[in-house]
Amino acid sequence: MRKELVSMEWMAPGANLNAYIQGVSAVPILSWDDERNLTEALYYQEDLDAARRLVLSHLRFVVHIARSYSGYGLPLSDLIQEGNVGLMKAVRRFNPEKGVRMVSFAVHWIKAEIHEFILRNWRIVKVATTKAQRKLFFNLRGAKKKLQWLSEREAKAVAEDLGVEVKEVLEMEMRLTARDSTYDATPDDDEDGAPIAPIYFLQDSDADPARIVERNELALDNSTRLGDAFASLDKRSKDILQRRWLDDTKSTLHDLALEYGVSAERIRQLEKNAMKRVRTLMQN
Repeated sequence: MRKELVSMEWMAPGANLNAYIQGVSAVPILSWDDERNLTEALYYQEDLDAARRLVLSHLRFVVHIARSYSGYGLPLSDLIQEGNVGLMKAVRRFNPEKGVRMVSFAVHWIKAEIHEFILRNWRIVKVATTKAQRKLFFNLRGAKKKLQWLSEREAKAVAEDLGVEVKEVLEMEMRLTARDSTYDATPDDDEDGAPIAPIYFLQDSDADPARIVERNELALDNSTRLGDAFASLDKRSKDILQRRWLDDTKSTLHDLALEYGVSAERIRQLEKNAMKRVRTLMQN
């Protein structure tokens, strides 16, 4: 019984998809007896070599399922990899006592992982979050008989078939037909008739003259208050704040402690008290 999985670096669909598909197609399909023996070895003895053989023999089935989702515009290699994750989860959880073939159990796990991947990556904004929305996302396009928008009767029929509300059907149809818009201009936006990027419709509050004057006056007032508060400090407190916060080369607590002949903790207290006094004077 082996406790380690053999490295399968050559079985990466992202590296060479065609070679990967050819490789998994060459793996023999297990007979019922062989599959039964392997699933029992994994389930009862935790034989990881049996798990490896079960996974390899079902990789071609993952490719078949992943291809059915090619219409979502995502790389087939990514769909296959996500499906493989679902397959491995299924192999780990399969109970041979249920009396069904592995593929009948694994199909649900494979599709679940692919569905999650599509929902995360199909759009910038997630288009399906509830159970009803997820059902509509993966079934609405197949349920539509025509390319144009659904009529009220068609939307009602789809809602009854899928067990959802009519308004959810219409909302999902709108989400599926919409597309993501960039807030930045694209390279060909200089052409005549090119769409205007949404960023140009946003109001820039920083350009408001009143706000500019307000910010300048506030900055001037704060600067004046800080200068007056700093000037009110005693000579030692001024020196500590100047050298700890304002000089280009900052002094440490120990440097100031040696110079003033006190402990570093005393310098820290003096700094804290000076900062507190400055804040208090600036708030008055």
